[in-house]
Amino acid sequence: MATDVITLITDDHRKVETLFERLKKEEGDARATVAELHALLTAHARAEEDRVYPDLDAKAHHGLEEHKEAEVLLDELVRATPGTPAFRQTLEKLVEAVTHHVEEEENDLLPQLARKAGDKRLQELGEAFARRRDEELKALRSVHDPGGDATKAELYEQAQKADIPGRSQMDKEELREAVRETP
Repeated sequence: MATDVITLITDDHRKVETLFERLKKEEGDARATVAELHALLTAHARAEEDRVYPDLDAKAHHGLEEHKEAEVLLDELVRATPGTPAFRQTLEKLVEAVTHHVEEEENDLLPQLARKAGDKRLQELGEAFARRRDEELKALRSVHDPGGDATKAELYEQAQKADIPGRSQMDKEELREAVRETP
């Protein structure tokens, strides 16, 4: 598997586009897809900002601004109710903003980085980017998926704290689902 930073970034872009398509076509659980999109875009942006953009010139500053715009729209999408006009409008704005950013990055910033950095540096940046992104993904997924890695006892304890009725009769998956649905 390629580990150079350009390949990793463009692979993430394709994953984001797939998630956008799933949301636009209303396929699957929209809330789960939005949570996945939120985690991936946020982790991707933070890894770029921390590990890749410092190697670029002032044009990277524009990328930071676009990341902030996407972050605001992502937060709106998370709060919106799937299937509503507000959800569709926010999704449309987010897709437009991210598509614009991806085009600029793939047509300008990444080619600039490829010219500036050698293969060894691209590999180093790839490893740093992947590590940073994966740290963020793990943290963000635990926020979006409470109890994702928890034992049944830990899930029961969370259900008890949330005062979820019927918890003593639930199996691990039922406890996980109940904990996820708790506001």
